Amino acid sequence: MSKTKERAMPMGVPAQGQPAGPVAPPRVSARRRRPGLIALSLALIAAGGTGVVVLVLQAGHRTQVVTVTRDVQVGEVLTEADLGRASIALDPAVKAVTADELDSVVGKRAAVELRPGSLLAPSQVTSHQLIKADEQLVPVGLKPEQVPATALTPGQKVRLVHVPAQGEDTTTAKDPQTPESVPGRVVKAGKAAPGTGVVVVDVATTADDGPRLAAWVSAGNVRLVLDAPGGS
Repeated sequence: MSKTKERAMPMGVPAQGQPAGPVAPPRVSARRRRPGLIALSLALIAAGGTGVVVLVLQAGHRTQVVTVTRDVQVGEVLTEADLGRASIALDPAVKAVTADELDSVVGKRAAVELRPGSLLAPSQVTSHQLIKADEQLVPVGLKPEQVPATALTPGQKVRLVHVPAQGEDTTTAKDPQTPESVPGRVVKAGKAAPGTGVVVVDVATTADDGPRLAAWVSAGNVRLVLDAPGGS
């Protein structure tokens, strides 16, 4: 072989007719392991496992709560026979009377109508009498067009306005331009009667205004007006 051909051949390639020598394996540089990265990975795995354990424990955690076992009307005193106990997985957002508080609600009055099978909430009972000693309870029937769109709830302050028949004088001596009215407080609002849609609202008012309001209701000349929150 001429010297020219020998120069043209790439280095490392055996010349024609010569035996090939051993080929060295390619060098692979080993990656350096980072202890910090390994520790972080282990921490994330542990945290994930802990989260699963917490979720499982929360799902299995049950709370003893107080339930209603029979119908209780607004203002009625709660007895042990009206209440029961149940064990449920309670969402923290749900406010319910716990079983260890049952004795504290017995003897209180229902602030709203209670139905069997429902949980008892703290806001559904009260230690105050819904009808005070100097008050009277007057049922007021409202036609569908007279029922406020805002739901009537116990404790709401209202004003009962006398709407007279044609030719009847309803102005007061203090203010001839203002119709006669009496203040009241909602004790209970019933459901609309089938067919007529009339809603009966029990209103507590003073003993002096009670008979007058009852006369207005009998004549069908009364309207219910909601007071602003905090109004008298």
